[in-house]
Amino acid sequence: MRVFVAQLNPTVGAIEKNCQKILQSIERAKQQKADLVVFPELVLCGYPPEDLLLHPSFVEAQQRALEQIRQASSSLIVLVGLVRKSNADSEKFLFNSVAVIENGKLLGFVDKQLLPTYDVFDERRYFEPGKESQIWNFKEMRVGILICEDIWQHVGDGLYTHYPKDPVLQLLPLKPDLVINVSASPYRTQKLEVRNRVFIKCAQTLSCPVIGACQVGGNDQLVFDGHSPYVNARGELVQMAKGFEEDEVLFDLKAPTQPLSLSYDPAEDMYKALVLGVQDYFHKLGFKKGCLGLSGGIDSALVACIAVEALGKENVLVVLMPSRYSSEGSIADAQLLAERLEIETLLLPIEPLFKAFLDVLGPLFKEKGPTITEENVQSRIRGTLLMALSNKQGNLLLGTSNKSELGMGYCTLYGDMCGGLSPLSDVTKGQVYELCHFINRRQELIPKAILDKSPSAELRSNQKDSDSLPPYETIDQVIEGYVEEFLSPEEIAKNTKIPLGLVEELVRKIHLAEYKRLQSPPGIRVSRRAFKVGRRYPIAQKWM
Repeated sequence: MRVFVAQLNPTVGAIEKNCQKILQSIERAKQQKADLVVFPELVLCGYPPEDLLLHPSFVEAQQRALEQIRQASSSLIVLVGLVRKSNADSEKFLFNSVAVIENGKLLGFVDKQLLPTYDVFDERRYFEPGKESQIWNFKEMRVGILICEDIWQHVGDGLYTHYPKDPVLQLLPLKPDLVINVSASPYRTQKLEVRNRVFIKCAQTLSCPVIGACQVGGNDQLVFDGHSPYVNARGELVQMAKGFEEDEVLFDLKAPTQPLSLSYDPAEDMYKALVLGVQDYFHKLGFKKGCLGLSGGIDSALVACIAVEALGKENVLVVLMPSRYSSEGSIADAQLLAERLEIETLLLPIEPLFKAFLDVLGPLFKEKGPTITEENVQSRIRGTLLMALSNKQGNLLLGTSNKSELGMGYCTLYGDMCGGLSPLSDVTKGQVYELCHFINRRQELIPKAILDKSPSAELRSNQKDSDSLPPYETIDQVIEGYVEEFLSPEEIAKNTKIPLGLVEELVRKIHLAEYKRLQSPPGIRVSRRAFKVGRRYPIAQKWM
């Protein structure tokens, strides 16, 4: 059998556009004399559709599009992911399904059995679970079809769930010759390794090849990395689609196979994920140009590099907004970076505006002396200028706060937290440096002075981040342990040798900053647990 995997990048809700992409792939599959064409999970509507699913017209539009696909499927077997209505007597009104079409005839549907409701997933909110695994006879082959999570339970390392059944084991007595898994599995660090391990385990258990059709592209805060795999009956990875881009791959099951050596750079993968996330967020929203404040610091330098790669240098504007506390080095570093990136630069000194604010507020503050309030005024002036430029010019403002700063609340509401997208909100300070060094391995764009200088907001004389915070390495370890791994302060202190009192203080800061993060722009999820999507904590609480 010749299996054609169409690893597509759908747009959520663009059902007609997604349908046209599917039809084009079907035609190319015919040209390559494929027998079976496989598309990702919910490819017709895009994943995740969230509360669009509550609109009956949204579901009905997919049924109309499915009819177009059916008519185009002569001489082929086609598996396409979509939403369909469930039975009247079921708890939920929808199934997350795969339509099974052979030679223009709709044979039926496969319904997703395991519905993840954890982390970034909320499928049980909408869908009724499928009943059982089954076999489909195609071209004298017995084929099992599973949908994303249905294959993950089998590897046995779920952090949040223990389902009462294993769809992979349900297939075992049915003796499949091939298993297909259609998937919309979001990227996170080292996800490629974990996903391949899942596919390999399935192949070893069932003693048959396993092929995946994975979604690719950015949808809001989630990025899907593609890398659709083909694992042979011996449990060896033998072929894989490209990562972080659309791809169409023909897997010939009769052709001899050789193990594929998997090697990748985690920093490169994260960088590609951030670039794709920014690119698709802009394009799917209809924005072409972006802007950001360029301070001469490492965070804004990284965002500028990501923006240029995602949008093109001609579509990026950087704004330098020095104050009385800005060092000459920072201004020079920002200008040098802009020159190397060949991007438009605008210089807007904020001193006149800052002085005007102080003149107005000074009489009200005279008894308290300078505090963090005056520092925040500078940040909010910059945020106002950037938002004004964004509004007037019709571009989208990119925020520059990283995960470590957001975790500690070391950021200013309506100041440096302004923006339409915050690319680094799930990237720790340590990872920011790793990504910048990766960029400079390819081409030295980021000046060495930016990489070497001590982090500073430059909102008061000789200010350093270390005046207010412990080392970022310490912060990052606590965030990873507490936010991503759900460890207690005692466990973190034991594992890291950080004093327990300091760990508890940093955990307290994480919870105190919850109200800020709730008002921050959407970000791009790249870790096991981002502050935005998939994480829900009350602001007013006394547990922590």
